[in-house]
Amino acid sequence: METKVADNPARHRYEIEADGGLAGFTVYELRPDVIAFMHTEIGDEWGGRGLGSILIRCTLDDVRSRGLAVLPYCPFVRSWLERHEDYVDLVPADKRAGFGLE
Repeated sequence: METKVADNPARHRYEIEADGGLAGFTVYELRPDVIAFMHTEIGDEWGGRGLGSILIRCTLDDVRSRGLAVLPYCPFVRSWLERHEDYVDLVPADKRAGFGLE
């Protein structure tokens, strides 16, 4: 399965395509120096294939390259960060406890 993750700023979300079709997205609010993730969704027909993890990893890699901090209000993003400690540094240190990331 071929996947592609891209920012869609007009819709305030990162999207993941699988085999040429939209498979899911993560919605964000962009603030100065910070991106807040609000909701992540993978289509039912794409569930169980790890696309949510691919989406979040690629999204956070892009966010890191842009020098933005992350506020993981979305439960999926937050739980992904709990399992991938090497990305927790994207969340400001003074905000981590509030997201259960300490």
